[in-house]
Amino acid sequence: MGNVGLLFVGAVLFINGLLLLGKVEARSGAVFNLFVGGLQVLTPTYLIFTSGGDPAKILAASGIFLFGFTYLYVGIGLLAGLDSTGVGYYSLFVAIVALGYSFINFHRFKDYPFGVIWLYWAFLWFLFFLLLGLKKTELTTYTGWVTAIQGWVTGVIPSTLLLADYWKHNTEIAIALGVFGVVVFGALWPLTRKSRQPASAASAGSAGAPS
Repeated sequence: MGNVGLLFVGAVLFINGLLLLGKVEARSGAVFNLFVGGLQVLTPTYLIFTSGGDPAKILAASGIFLFGFTYLYVGIGLLAGLDSTGVGYYSLFVAIVALGYSFINFHRFKDYPFGVIWLYWAFLWFLFFLLLGLKKTELTTYTGWVTAIQGWVTGVIPSTLLLADYWKHNTEIAIALGVFGVVVFGALWPLTRKSRQPASAASAGSAGAPS
């Protein structure tokens, strides 16, 4: 069930990346954020209630709430025209907590790929803090591309492989993810520094743009 939710995390990150890049209208993107946010709150609630009190299952499910509340917060903020500061500082909270989940995946679960993926998410949510909380709008284009790419790399592709039972060779996958992240997100930085911020993305950011 969590893997299905991960698929739609990938979808909403892709949509939100396009929103920041000015390709998706803010209110239109808000509706999908509400859909996925609702799913990402109901899913961990179900998983916890059916866990039989297993601490490992509860721990694994608990991180999903971070995403669910983000998307609900974003969707409501976009529709209501709220300032993005609250989402931005909540994103700082998520970025810090994500580092803890990364550590847990590395050291407790020995799930090295998701240890790296949680680092991806920590980086992404920190970008949202800078963009939405501190209003560093010069990061809009860079954050949009990182968000859209992470939708596929941390959501759609892993969930599809997990659902098809092709998620194997954990160490090799973790190394590949680490190298990909450093190379691609590092290369994007100089490529997007001179890009002009899309007008629609700027207005979305001021209204609580997506995470």
